[in-house]
Order: sequence, then structure tokens, then C-alpha cells
Amino acid sequence: MHSLTGKNVVVIGGSRGVGRKIAESATISGARVLAVARQLEPLQRLAEEVSGIGILSLDATDVEAAGKVFDVMLPDVLVVCGGSFPPTMPLHQQTWQEFSINWDGDVKIAFNFFKAALSRPLVAGSTVVLVSSGAALAGSPLTGGYAGAKRTQLFMANYGQKESDRLGLGLRFVSIAPRIMPDTELGKRAVAGYSNYLGIAETDFIRGMAALPTSSDAANAVIELVTTPDRFKEHVFIVSGKGLEAAPS
Repeated sequence: MHSLTGKNVVVIGGSRGVGRKIAESATISGARVLAVARQLEPLQRLAEEVSGIGILSLDATDVEAAGKVFDVMLPDVLVVCGGSFPPTMPLHQQTWQEFSINWDGDVKIAFNFFKAALSRPLVAGSTVVLVSSGAALAGSPLTGGYAGAKRTQLFMANYGQKESDRLGLGLRFVSIAPRIMPDTELGKRAVAGYSNYLGIAETDFIRGMAALPTSSDAANAVIELVTTPDRFKEHVFIVSGKGLEAAPS
């Protein structure tokens, strides 16, 4: 594990799934970590189980959220991982509210924190890591607007990098797009939804998708991208069970 000793790491969506794994890995790597999420109870469990980790409960979609977070800890590494669970049903069975949930959640969170990173701004040399999804690159027909929302997040990270470069802020925006991770709640929902739709067992669905990553694989990818930036010139990476791979341009 590479060292993050002396670094401030803020993880938005740090109470569960990939976000929690990133918070844990960053703490093990020596960072001062602040995990941010809406629900207090899972944050408290995290703080009890991981010594030294800081927690903050707030709604990251709120327009004032980023300022409140940065007042508690100004990050050297900002990980944007928060979002909503999408539906798992065909398009014609969804309501607009179900279809658009990730636009109102995931996209808005990324907007709030990318804007704050550029406006405050974060200190030169800081890194903003977006945890998007493999669905952003390959689509996801049973999850409504999820794939489009995660793709838009990738565009936004790209815009953030361009603005940092234009303004001479010295920030680095990098994104990962993990494939389905069956060990996360989001991944379990996706596996259940797709296997049910296809009429096959969940084990058969998983077996048919080679080299699926775990949440630990995604967390390790984030730590690697942050601690060895000279190794990675690209800005968007697929995460599979085989590790990191630059996404097609």
C-alpha cells in the first residue's frame, strides 16, 4: 500500500460500499480521513470500527454542503463517491422520478463539489477523484438514467480539469469507472435485477461476466492513482478484477 501520510482525504459517500473501502484504505495508508454521508448511523459504525477516522453527516446534494465539508477539512484528495441507488427495471416500467434519481443525486453531488474545488479553490497539487461507473461507458438498460448520469459525471470531471488548467489552479481531476462489484449493495441490486430479467441464477450471471472487481479493487485503484500520479497520464480508468485500465478515448 502506498503512503498518504500527512494528507487530508475527504470521501463523499464514505459510509458504505466503495466509499467506505476508500476511507478505510486511505486511513491505513496514513491519511487524515473525513468520511461524509447523509445517514449518521453507518458513519458512526465506521468511526467505531476504523480508529482515527473523522465523520460528518450532511446531505451532499445541498448547495451549501461542499463549503461545510471544506470548513471541517480542506482536502488534498477529494473523493466524490456519493449517490443514489437506481431502479432495476425496464424503461417503460419506471416513473420519471425513478428514472431521474441519479441526476438529482449523483450528478448534483459532483456538481456541488467540483464547483467548490474550483471556486474556493483547493490548494494547488490537490487531486479530485470521481468514482463513476462502468455503466457510463457501456450503458445499463435496467437502471433508468443511471448510465447517463454517470457519463455526465465523467464529462464534468473533464470540464473541471480544463478549467483548472485554464485558470492555472494546479488541480488534477481523475475518474474511475468500476464494473459491477457484487460485494457492494449497489452491485447486489444490479446482479439481482439483471439475473431476474434474464431468467437466470445470480451465480450464472456473475460467472458470465469475467474479471468483476471488488470494492477493495476499486479502493486500491484510487490509492494507486493518487499516490503514483506520474504513472498515469490518462484521466478516466476502468476498474476490473484485473486492475486499472485506461478507458477508450
